[in-house]
Amino acid sequence: MDIVTATTPGAAARSLRDTVYTRLRAEILNGRVDPRERLTEPKLSKLFDVSRTPVREALSRLLSDGLIERTDFGYAVVVPSLAELHDLYELRVTLELRGVERIIENPELRYDTDALSAELTYWLGLRADVPEPDPSFVMLDERFHTVLSRAAGNERLTEALVEVNEKVRAVRMYDFVEPERIRITIDEHVEILELALADRLPEARTALHKHVGESLAVVMERAARALSRMALAV
Repeated sequence: MDIVTATTPGAAARSLRDTVYTRLRAEILNGRVDPRERLTEPKLSKLFDVSRTPVREALSRLLSDGLIERTDFGYAVVVPSLAELHDLYELRVTLELRGVERIIENPELRYDTDALSAELTYWLGLRADVPEPDPSFVMLDERFHTVLSRAAGNERLTEALVEVNEKVRAVRMYDFVEPERIRITIDEHVEILELALADRLPEARTALHKHVGESLAVVMERAARALSRMALAV
């Protein structure tokens, strides 16, 4: 884990414990803490250049958040089991599809086409210059799904989707370590956006359903492979 210790804007106005908590939580949610890494008070105190007290309080809050768990040698990032992943992926599919479904069902609703157009431009740029495979690509993938959900107009749906994505991120990030997976993801994002902008919503829903996992069995197979990669990661 490589934590940047520079002071962030507004950090001075927050209490030290809130600052440590916020920064460590961000490191975990952004996938920069290896699930195999042990988090201990002495180690984190040194990284953050603070006493053990704010670190202890931050760890306690992260434990309550369900982001970390106790181990024999400190704490570690929580990695969902396959059973938990199944439930979370099933919820994710429901939340993803509900965005487009509410627009299909209600003719008075429309996508935010400005947001979708800007996102399409971004992903067309990625198609022209495909990035190298990297676990951090999961953040770009989540960005797409967040923009698409928010453009459908129900902020509560989007908030729920963001929360689910955070919980499965530690596993999903290992799904983006193969060039073909990156290319397929980019192409499918472009297709979904183009269909939504063309107001071909039933087709957009079908494409989105296929993208997020029409067959939950396929999704779980990917998750199992991702967990295997995590186990082998150094």
